[in-house]
Amino acid sequence: MQSYEDALYRLAEEDDRLVVMTAENRAAIRTLPERLGPRFIDVGIAEQTMVGMAAGLALRGRIPVIHALATFLTLRAFEFIRTDVGIPGLPVKLVGSFPGFVSEANGPTHQAIEDVGLMRGIPSMKVFCPADLDDLLIGLDTVLRDPAPYYIRYNAQSPVVTHSPDFVSGRAEVLAEGRDATFLTYGVLFSECYKAAERLRKNGLSVGLVNLRTLKPVDRDLLVALARSCRLLVVVEDHFKTGGLYSILAETLLDARVTAETLCLSLPDRWFKPALYPALLEHEGYTPEALARKVLARLERL
Repeated sequence: MQSYEDALYRLAEEDDRLVVMTAENRAAIRTLPERLGPRFIDVGIAEQTMVGMAAGLALRGRIPVIHALATFLTLRAFEFIRTDVGIPGLPVKLVGSFPGFVSEANGPTHQAIEDVGLMRGIPSMKVFCPADLDDLLIGLDTVLRDPAPYYIRYNAQSPVVTHSPDFVSGRAEVLAEGRDATFLTYGVLFSECYKAAERLRKNGLSVGLVNLRTLKPVDRDLLVALARSCRLLVVVEDHFKTGGLYSILAETLLDARVTAETLCLSLPDRWFKPALYPALLEHEGYTPEALARKVLARLERL
């Protein structure tokens, strides 16, 4: 499997406008300083400065790909992202590492669980939330060549499926169709939904699985079609209920004047309990077993 840094380096070789930046967050790009030379810039722990510099480089014709912890990138530097990047619509690509549950053992200060809501609220900003490393690499070329700014929820998780190589911003990946229930998800929880769907199918249920891929633009036509054809839509995300996929679904269906039976498995108005990843999923109720139980319970009440 190709690594993220190798894919990024290949794209940088193909396009000399690409510049890689970081705010002392080199975990995914450790070999790039030597390989890119002056086209690699580490600003230190200074996310606001990095965004401002990236905007300046973009104005000079560059394509900056900037890296920082998701919570500090989207919160500490929000005004700079909104004003310097969002208002002029510059092609800066913001890569947020350790978003959502990937932050696992860290407390609220390091938990990026409002990042999607913040970034999609900026008019020109697009949002890419890949299901795993393969999904990230499939979409990376398209995202970097897009003239719009992008927020990318970095995900290096190993894949549990073979993804479609056809990536189009605003088009979801439908892994399976289902009449009884359909999982709508993105990011690292895709794998848990995949396993939960398999469990439910063993109980004789028709269960779909959709990897949204981009949450802005979102695949509105698909969401409306599923609301009309499926008994239960199941939203699963490591994000606050407000502002994330559940809000996106609600906005989409209201605009289309369509309603649907929906099970929302987003985070309530609290931060998650820090723990190592398996224990975190168990405590918060996001294991495949827990997801399957919740879906079964809701279907029994319909």
